[in-house]
Amino acid sequence: MPLPATDLRPIGLPRCLIGLALYIFSFLLAGCHRSPDNDSLQRALQNQDIQGYQSVLTPRSFTFPQDHATHAGYKNEWWYLTGNVMDANGKRFGYQVTFFRIALTPEDKQRESHWAADHVWMAHTAITDIEAGKHWHEERFSREAVGLAGHTVSPLSFWLDDWSIIASGNDFPWKININSEHFSLALTITPEKKVVLQGEQGLSRKSPTPGNASYYYSITRLASSGEIIIGGKPHQVTGSSWLDREWGTSLLDKDQQGWDWFSLQFHSGEEMMFYQLRQKNGNLDPSSLGSWVDPESQKTTLHPQDIQLTPLSWWRAPNGANYPIRWRIRLNTATAVTAKEWIIQAAIPNQWLDVSIKYWEGAIIIFDAEGKQELGRGYLEMTGYE
Repeated sequence: MPLPATDLRPIGLPRCLIGLALYIFSFLLAGCHRSPDNDSLQRALQNQDIQGYQSVLTPRSFTFPQDHATHAGYKNEWWYLTGNVMDANGKRFGYQVTFFRIALTPEDKQRESHWAADHVWMAHTAITDIEAGKHWHEERFSREAVGLAGHTVSPLSFWLDDWSIIASGNDFPWKININSEHFSLALTITPEKKVVLQGEQGLSRKSPTPGNASYYYSITRLASSGEIIIGGKPHQVTGSSWLDREWGTSLLDKDQQGWDWFSLQFHSGEEMMFYQLRQKNGNLDPSSLGSWVDPESQKTTLHPQDIQLTPLSWWRAPNGANYPIRWRIRLNTATAVTAKEWIIQAAIPNQWLDVSIKYWEGAIIIFDAEGKQELGRGYLEMTGYE
């Protein structure tokens, strides 16, 4: 995603927070408050400073609810929630809440002082008021010290200042509480479907280089209810959310530049996730991957040859970057999935996050191939555009 004022473009990885994390990580360690230069950022993203951390090399066994909590020994980890909700009058909103943990020192070198910080926490939140055509967002980050940010295992919780996700014991339901300058969000989320292990039994490879991978699982549909307040006006809302969880250490190859990540929730009870990694030469990276989830939570892996993504119209951001906000998606015949075609349309064009590392992420609508009948809702994230 391009960085402010420096026109830097970190090479990409599904879910923006890897790039965000290393950006924050690089300048915190340097003890400064400016954007890192291009060389330092590229070094950070290309498997530097990983001595002493665990690597993601082989599939592992997942255990729930334990794996909802943090994973000591890995450098990066995040909890990524997006959703589409609606009030009793039919007014629709999209939301994003993300918590991200970055280790500053390997586990065996961490310090015991309450004043010392061995981790950095970062959080993003955004609300899209679709009817009003408005999008608000906010970013926070803090060292994990003296209670400014952190986590607990029992009950499971994550917080940064007064932003928090708190579980019922160690498991669901989770309660999300966000208070920002322009809006507040208080939602309870409960899974309606089983956990989906993305990639190879939960091992998601981002490039052929060993270790350039994460452990990655999703809950593709969570019942969501609560309150959104915008401009002092409360809205009681219900709808559906999507949870992405990843953790790892090593990152990407030098030839990768950006990505397009789709999470689609169909009214039929099916879901689809696909991340399209783009190379600097404009080609689709062969490490791109996705999944099709049927109503019984059975997953079919989707490979690059199974998906055809065609941008149809674009929106120009204030920094000059052009983002495709209308797409044609064709799902070719894959195992247990018949060929399908849809139009994906941004709920509103401007869902751009003007934060430390700028990117587009927002609510989308799924239409049939003619662009007329609504078939579902979802979220889209895009980085690496000029």
